[in-house]
Amino acid sequence: MSTMREAWTDERMDDLTVRVDRGFERVDADFRELRAEMHARFNAVDARFDAMQRTMILGFAGIVASVIATQL
Repeated sequence: MSTMREAWTDERMDDLTVRVDRGFERVDADFRELRAEMHARFNAVDARFDAMQRTMILGFAGIVASVIATQL
């Protein structure tokens, strides 16, 4: 096992800062990718709800037309 250094030099602090920044850049990229995927899936779900709503409206209109036609 290597022993830990007690002193942090400016160079080591700068290296740590760069590594942390790179890590956050990767996390940000992952979140952007996830966000894009979620938007695509929500758009697909919205389209399915829109189609279901159209089907329900057409079905209701058909029922109303049938009731009116049988009452004539």
